[in-house]
Amino acid sequence: MSELLDAKPTDRVLEVGTGSGYQAAVLAELVAKVYTIEIVEPLARRAMQTLGQLGYGNIEVRIGDGYDGWAAAAPFDSIIVTAAPAEIPKPLIDQLRSGGRMVIPVGGSRDVQQLLLVEKRVDGSATTKRTLTVRFVPLTRHPAAK
Repeated sequence: MSELLDAKPTDRVLEVGTGSGYQAAVLAELVAKVYTIEIVEPLARRAMQTLGQLGYGNIEVRIGDGYDGWAAAAPFDSIIVTAAPAEIPKPLIDQLRSGGRMVIPVGGSRDVQQLLLVEKRVDGSATTKRTLTVRFVPLTRHPAAK
């Protein structure tokens, strides 16, 4: 997934689904700044602590609903999503800069999921390319957001 992003050292990347913080740490070695969102508060707090102890000053962790992205920090050069929504969230496409790339697994929890590469065009439209069949946990939302 990181390779598909084609990240550059000056990039600002949004990760949806922090988990342990491992993917954020990988990205932090490749790009200038990583913004990462986790909906499960204990996971987010643990990742904040671990990443801080490891000295990752270029990672910002937020507790929240990743479906909505991080509008205040947008636009992003790349977005990586580590949980599968049923469809691509429009707020994430909106927060991707022109020429930006998003890697996202898409499909229901009982469906075949596809890892998609989404590229945003200058006119704001997006192209989507299927890369491979995958199985991810579902992208969860805050109950009020559903």
